[in-house]
Amino acid sequence: MKKSFLYKIRLTGLSAWMLAVAGCSDLKEKPDFINPDTFYKSAAELTLGVNAVYDDLNSQYSGYFYDRYVFECLIGYQVGWEKGPLQYNLGNVNPADEYIEAYWGICYRSINRANAIIETADAMKDPGNEALIQRVKGEALFLRAFYYYSLLSYFDNVPLTTKSTQNISELPSNSGGKAAVIDQIYADTKAAAELLPASYTGADLGRATKWAAKSILMKTQLWDEKWAEAKATGEDIINNSGLTLFADFSHNFDLSHENQGERIFEAQVSATANPNEFNVHSMHFNPEDFPSELGGSGWSWISATQEFRASYDPKDKRIAGTFIESYPTGRFGKINGAYPIVHWSEKADYNLSRFGGVVKSDANPNDPAQMIFGKAWAAKIVELDKSNAATEKNTIYIRLADILLGHAEACNESGQGDAYASINKVRARAGLTPLKGLTQATLRDAIIHERMQEFVFEQVMYPELRRKSKLGGPVDYLGKEIRHFAEKYSLDRAPKARDYVLPLPQKELMGNPNVRQNQIWE
Repeated sequence: MKKSFLYKIRLTGLSAWMLAVAGCSDLKEKPDFINPDTFYKSAAELTLGVNAVYDDLNSQYSGYFYDRYVFECLIGYQVGWEKGPLQYNLGNVNPADEYIEAYWGICYRSINRANAIIETADAMKDPGNEALIQRVKGEALFLRAFYYYSLLSYFDNVPLTTKSTQNISELPSNSGGKAAVIDQIYADTKAAAELLPASYTGADLGRATKWAAKSILMKTQLWDEKWAEAKATGEDIINNSGLTLFADFSHNFDLSHENQGERIFEAQVSATANPNEFNVHSMHFNPEDFPSELGGSGWSWISATQEFRASYDPKDKRIAGTFIESYPTGRFGKINGAYPIVHWSEKADYNLSRFGGVVKSDANPNDPAQMIFGKAWAAKIVELDKSNAATEKNTIYIRLADILLGHAEACNESGQGDAYASINKVRARAGLTPLKGLTQATLRDAIIHERMQEFVFEQVMYPELRRKSKLGGPVDYLGKEIRHFAEKYSLDRAPKARDYVLPLPQKELMGNPNVRQNQIWE
């Protein structure tokens, strides 16, 4: 069913022009332009417009998903040899960074589109379709909140605007700081939750639900340290949504369970639905020695360290759904008509270079003990048998385990409720023993550890670690990870204040006098 929804999204290329007056980088002499005053006359047309706001959740190189992958490399447990991941691994970030500029532009383009949809919905007269108009407005409110949360997660003090751009003189300000953005997310998610259905069927599967809106609300409450409110929102989702964890962790990332179960919000991906537009996220994580003859290929830019993979309890049932544990290697060509299989091992040689961690080129293909590799490749993301032009896996952005761990955190920090119930549900699905009898500090540590092992390769841990950390403070998870990474691999890097928030892009500062750079980056 996602192909029908995705096809609708791809039909909106022209409408994107009229929704993005600001931020266009490919302006033509005679651009394709649709005037919202003349085009949006019906709820059906409004639906096409909101599809364009979903569209930026999936884009190609330097798109929304890949930029987040690069940012994640600031921590160190996820590494890469391509220029972006490599520089972030080394802590080299600057306001002119191409990934920051791309991510910023995507978020504000989508916010501007959402603003236009909300304004149009409020003014639209389409008798008989008021329910659809209000639902579409709810989707736009959710998406605006989603993208503002995406900006808050990395930049803190971002410009806030709730009006569509009509001319280039209407420039937003960040004078309200992150508090203004947080308040807007609160307002948008609460309003969206009132307008959106709890679920969809048919061609509408994949659209934002009320539970997706409440999930962003809860995540923002955690960011704002509104512990009691986050606890209440989490319990609303847990107790009233009907969502439960999959028994099999890998169902969160496979094709057969898309838009169902604990998967609260995901971007719709299908090269079959639109062969002219595809995702490249799988390509970034494929093993570089996987034979292209078998259908897949990859740039192999990003993986996790051998040490991070080895940190899992061997009994952890998440391992199979998280990491590629074995695959056919093209390192030796075919042996007896087939590519030999290599297996992950903590005993394999490993270093941070491109081929550090791949099976040795001089290994004996007939000796299983030598057919081992040390890199931790992402089973969550890759499709080994598909090229980037054939990508089908959706990209997961919100799932129930996030809510459960957030609820455990809210209970622990507020001192109210059962702080173990939710985290132990996550651990039970992983086949791990339940936690009990911890202090507030040690349970806080345990929740962070569980998040890292549950959400590796989902590009959420840099924001999670930085919101719980302060340089030189009594709690500094981010600094601890950076120091360990630098010491482990002999890198000339130590935690610095600028590691804890990304800079606003230089182009924004040069073009908008109403925006001030984050203080540590001034």
